[in-house]
Amino acid sequence: MAALTPTAKKIPMTRSRRDFLRTSGFALAGLGAAPALLRGIATVPANDRLRVGVIGCNGMGFSDLRSMMRRPEVDCIAICDVDRSVRERRHRDLEDDRPGTKRELYSDYRALLENDDIDAVIIGTPDHWHCLPMVEACSAGKDVYVEKPLANTIEECHLMTKAAARYGRIVQVGQWQRSGAHWREALEFVQSGQLGRIRLVKAWAYMDWMKEIPVRADEPVPEGVDYDRWLGPAPSRPYNRNRFHFNFRWYWDYAGGLMTDWGVHLIDMVLAGMEVEAPVSVLSNGGKFAYPNDAMETPDTQQAIYDYGDFTMMWEHAVGIGLGPFQRSHGVAFIGNLGTLVVDRAGWEVLAEVEYTNQTQKMLPVPKKAISPELSGLNQHTENFVDCVKSRAQPTCPPETGGLAAINAHLGNIAFKTGRKLDWDAKSASFGDDPEANALLKATYRAPWKLPEV
Repeated sequence: MAALTPTAKKIPMTRSRRDFLRTSGFALAGLGAAPALLRGIATVPANDRLRVGVIGCNGMGFSDLRSMMRRPEVDCIAICDVDRSVRERRHRDLEDDRPGTKRELYSDYRALLENDDIDAVIIGTPDHWHCLPMVEACSAGKDVYVEKPLANTIEECHLMTKAAARYGRIVQVGQWQRSGAHWREALEFVQSGQLGRIRLVKAWAYMDWMKEIPVRADEPVPEGVDYDRWLGPAPSRPYNRNRFHFNFRWYWDYAGGLMTDWGVHLIDMVLAGMEVEAPVSVLSNGGKFAYPNDAMETPDTQQAIYDYGDFTMMWEHAVGIGLGPFQRSHGVAFIGNLGTLVVDRAGWEVLAEVEYTNQTQKMLPVPKKAISPELSGLNQHTENFVDCVKSRAQPTCPPETGGLAAINAHLGNIAFKTGRKLDWDAKSASFGDDPEANALLKATYRAPWKLPEV
């Protein structure tokens, strides 16, 4: 299970209060203390607290924070968002939970990083804004929980991985299947050999909740929004509400569509289960077939086929429909000669192959092992992050791990953009002598923003 188990490497802390945190009673949480007992503690001494700042808090950034604050020693002392209405609303939300906490509000993440009282930051910004804050947070001595995908380009993925190592920080990428007990159990079964030789893995996301995005005209920037800062290194464009907040995911300037939004979660499980890192080739097809005239740029229907040498992996996504393979809206299927293991966020099962000649099962099936709805994968993942901040052990999804899933997803998108099969050289991190494809590996930053140096 080497692919699933974090290393025992310890990352040093640099601040005396953090040393106190590590050796205090709350550090026992990282050594097996029951989270329920920790959450039952009414008050926590000020010096025992883990002080967190959140950068980008309209969506998942705030969900990550709320999950983390289930631990009584975690408190939020800083909120940063380029939308004044969002940061003020989130401050009010937190006042309801933790009244009386002194909390600074920022529109510029760089000012937040100058706050020496902050131990760790959550980065919940759009994808194109992951790299700069993460690298600078590490440089400033903060630990980081960064939303997935790790970055919006492969070049940035490599930089962010390098930064975490150089500055010795604990960095957790928000691919929370890595902390899910039932995912681990399913992948252990995959690696047990009981499925026989695995020749194909399927991963998919069918999003029936995604509806058509109507085309809208550009309009003035809303009051209280620092739109130029929101664009940051992305190309300069007029404000359009379709691109702002949640829907940024469907525009190439800021993200990679469902391939990088859901794909990194599930492709990550393929890589872990099969113990691989990179394909030798990839091809992808798709388009806007569900809503051909809506405002989305990224494909609403897409397939990508990855060749890993001795098996292939197929990714597929579709919007507006939810009846995916094996009648599941999302999941991963490991297809072996003897049977198929299917796993999603609700549980896992094994379907046995049947011998054609005598209709006998080739292996014993495993009935669906459902998990309790109360068992949150996100909560398990943020628990792991907090524990690792205290113990200084590597978390379940460090940048090396999160970066691999992001890189594989980006490879699929690059193949889609070029419209042809691409050969990938993992050693040189390039498509060989293919200037068009290689150009898409790079990040292009709008002045005055610059790609960080590590």
